[in-house]
Amino acid sequence: MKYCVECGSEYQDSVKACADCPEGQLVDPETMRQRGLPMAHERDTRQFVRAGTAEDPLTAEDYVRLLEAERIPVIARPQGSGSVDALTTGNVLPWWEILVPAEHSVRAIDLLAREKDNLKATEAEAIRAAEDEERESEGFGAPPPA
Repeated sequence: MKYCVECGSEYQDSVKACADCPEGQLVDPETMRQRGLPMAHERDTRQFVRAGTAEDPLTAEDYVRLLEAERIPVIARPQGSGSVDALTTGNVLPWWEILVPAEHSVRAIDLLAREKDNLKATEAEAIRAAEDEERESEGFGAPPPA
């Protein structure tokens, strides 16, 4: 039998590619064990730990895409239920938690920290651009160079 390294699906030896993962490589059981990947008939015993949090679902999706691109298994889940609105619920905690297998946590935490820095920088640029545009539309012109 062969197994897909992406999704863990089991295939006959004659099959050449995973039906669900176009780029998924099919390997033998020993290779799966060496890589620490569970096979379809085995119970997944990995422990997932929190690598980060996100304030909203769109940021959580961004983090998931980033980690998946680095081939880190990831689960994004809401920390609670109900409204996300801090004004009506009083909930000021980050809403989404990003979980990864414990063996990937150090790398995932580093990647998420860099991504948060990138998002903050992008946000600051967007705020400045909006303020500049507002000044121009009000007839004040662009601010003097700093």
